[in-house]
Amino acid sequence: MNSFDELKEYQRSQRLQWNKSISLRIHRALSWLNKAEQERNRNDLDGEFIALWIAFNAAYANNYADEIRANERQTFQQFIERLVNYDTEKELYNIIWQHYPAAIRSFMDNRYVFQPFWDAINGRTAADSWEEPFSAAKRRAHKALANQETAVSLSILLERMYTLRNQLIHGGATYAGSLNREQLNNACGILGSIVPVVIKLMMLNATDVWADASYFDLTNL
Repeated sequence: MNSFDELKEYQRSQRLQWNKSISLRIHRALSWLNKAEQERNRNDLDGEFIALWIAFNAAYANNYADEIRANERQTFQQFIERLVNYDTEKELYNIIWQHYPAAIRSFMDNRYVFQPFWDAINGRTAADSWEEPFSAAKRRAHKALANQETAVSLSILLERMYTLRNQLIHGGATYAGSLNREQLNNACGILGSIVPVVIKLMMLNATDVWADASYFDLTNL
């Protein structure tokens, strides 16, 4: 149950049991997963990655986080920790393990998706200030994987993808540009595997207590 069609079929069979807010979060996430699959079929890496990130964002974003103006990365780290606790089959860990020898290692070794590198390049920090944190983050990721600390591994990965997301969304990259093809290809492969599992775990536990969806009209309840 990891394709859009399979997930959508399950959602249709179960959604009447869910409250409107979590149902809306899942519905939105599925709609963007569908868009990502369409972009993949068109070989549009930029479009696929943006749609995948929005699907993930639709799943984890909630009004509680908006109200307290939580740091976005902290919000998705807390969300991932919750899902890992639900993931008794270790699907998220297996995704990391399957991708690690190639895509994830390449992604973690790529300084162009490490925000402190860009801070140094742009003169916000000392020229070499990014190097030690970069090495430390890689060591932390390797250790987390070895210890099967899935939430930590995913959080580090998502931080790198967040930098890539910012480059695209804020106009810091050229559409279909050659310079970020490797990063986008790896990110789409990893996130394209993670997002369906995220949605599935949410659906399997949709009757638990979840915060209200962002931009959700509570007066319609």
